[in-house]
Amino acid sequence: MTDDNLLLSFNGACDTLAAHTGELAPLLTALESGAGPWMPDITQGKRRQRYTRTAVVKALTESREERTTSVGLHRTTGPKLDMEILLRFPPLPPSLRIWIDVNPIDLFAEEARCQAFVEMVRAWAIHYPVTHASAHSLADKELADFPSFGRDNETTFRDGFDKVYEVCWLNVFGAKLVDTVGRERMRSTPAHRVEELPDGSILLVTWPTAADFASEAARVAQARAWVHLRPDLDFNTVMAILRERSATLAPVEPRFAPDVAALLSRLPEYSSLAQRQRRIAELNAYVPPEPDEWLPLDAALPSDVADPKAALDQYAYFAERLVALLHTPVPSVFKGSPESLTDIDVHFWKETFPDTFERHNIDAIAVPAVGAYLGEVLVKHLGGQWLPRKQWMEAQVRVGDRVWLPFARAHRYMRSTQALLDHSLTQLYRVAERHARY
Repeated sequence: MTDDNLLLSFNGACDTLAAHTGELAPLLTALESGAGPWMPDITQGKRRQRYTRTAVVKALTESREERTTSVGLHRTTGPKLDMEILLRFPPLPPSLRIWIDVNPIDLFAEEARCQAFVEMVRAWAIHYPVTHASAHSLADKELADFPSFGRDNETTFRDGFDKVYEVCWLNVFGAKLVDTVGRERMRSTPAHRVEELPDGSILLVTWPTAADFASEAARVAQARAWVHLRPDLDFNTVMAILRERSATLAPVEPRFAPDVAALLSRLPEYSSLAQRQRRIAELNAYVPPEPDEWLPLDAALPSDVADPKAALDQYAYFAERLVALLHTPVPSVFKGSPESLTDIDVHFWKETFPDTFERHNIDAIAVPAVGAYLGEVLVKHLGGQWLPRKQWMEAQVRVGDRVWLPFARAHRYMRSTQALLDHSLTQLYRVAERHARY
């Protein structure tokens, strides 16, 4: 699946009191040899710099706190990289933590590139004796509840990786865990690669490539290694778990209702990677109710205001209040475009706006602002014409052979977070646009 990342978590021992330049040289040498297309070009500490070894050491020195220091490594172009190097100092156990998140995981479909990645981790494990390290699909790790595996936080922190809770694509099992499981059992694990490292830890790779971790063959290899290291587990039960994960992560083609496709296509990114495909399937099945905030032209309410220009100025003022409210989180609100309406929908939904703020403020401020803004977009982009009313909730915008009630739509829209989808601004505009062509 392309909508996934390769995630490495590495925890090892390190002489953090030694000079960073010398102590981290093996780490950076292996990184520069093994990263290839995902090699970082940015160092992020107290400030952002071009990647160099000197910049990494300087960032760690500048960012030092009493017990820890860290530096981020990133890329300015694809593939996307989020990497962190963290050092812990006494009285904490002196240690090194490396976190690498590379997107997309499809980058690791080639065996040679995966081999380079494995060799990089192997070099780190030799220089920084490992407690535990693993690299695998981020989405699949989420489904496995890594690193808790169903344990509460206190238990997870206390026990760590005290047994084989899961077998990933790439694993380095620390010497203590190897002895707990049994060294000969570890050595005899059926896997693509099993290697004992000088400190007694064991490097294990289940399958030649990381990107196809969810294929049937890769899952079989994963299950065989897992049940070998955990004889208390049943192969068929483990395979059922892994197949269910693969099904959950299988790509789902978006087929959203056309009038709200622009809105619904934005929502899956707010789900976890593990649940994103399931969310797309849910949204494929979702069809919002047809807008009914309209009247046929011959049933339109006539304007009943003495000063139409003053009424239009009031609507413009209401709309400007929405711009003032949203200009920072939704910069496109300045444009007053159909796309702005979708950006507004997404923002209010993401912030659970109707369920978060006080109802009287929503009704007094947000509803008229949203309704006026929607009406102004109908006027600007569909050639609409305001039909002002003394009661602004009754105000209409004529488009073609219908009049639309933007304030009534805004009132319904702001009832709840779900109502933002059921009665979106995006949908009303698209339906009005379609009827404007008739």
